[in-house]
Amino acid sequence: VPRSEGQLPVFYSQGTQRDYVESKGTPLYAFGYGLSYTRFTYSGLELQKGTEMETLQTVACTVTNTGNRDGEEVVQLYIGDKVASVSQPPLLLKAFQRIFLKKGESRQVIFHLKKDDLAIYDSEMNYVVEPGEFKVMVGAASNDIRLEGEFVL
Repeated sequence: VPRSEGQLPVFYSQGTQRDYVESKGTPLYAFGYGLSYTRFTYSGLELQKGTEMETLQTVACTVTNTGNRDGEEVVQLYIGDKVASVSQPPLLLKAFQRIFLKKGESRQVIFHLKKDDLAIYDSEMNYVVEPGEFKVMVGAASNDIRLEGEFVL
C-alpha cells in the first residue's frame, strides 16, 4: 500500500537521481501488518542444518502470548542472501505460520527451508543454490523483525 497517491514505485536497486521523487519508499502499512488485541514475544532462535534430504536448513523459534487475551499471530520467515552472484532483495518472505495461543501460552514454531527456498537464477539463468552466507529474519511483519541469525551453505 503506497503511503500516498503520488508515491512513485522506487525500487531498492535503482534510483531516479532526483530528491523530490525519491521518497523514503516506506509503505503506509508494511507487508504482514496487522492489529491484535494481545502481545507476542519471540525468543530462542535456533538454526540447524537440515537432516532430511530435501531440507537444507531448519529454523525454529518460540512465540509467547504475553498479553491479557487469547490471540492469533502470523509468524513470518524472511531470508536475505548476503553474497549472491546476482542482485537480490534484502528481504524475501519464504514461509509463514498462523498460530493461535491462549493467554500465557508458548509454542515452538519450526520452518524447514528446502532447495527451492534458497535457489536463485544466476547470470546464465540457471536455477541454482549458491553456497554462501544467508541472513534469517523472523518476525510479525516485514518491518517488525524480532529475531535474526545467519547460516552458511
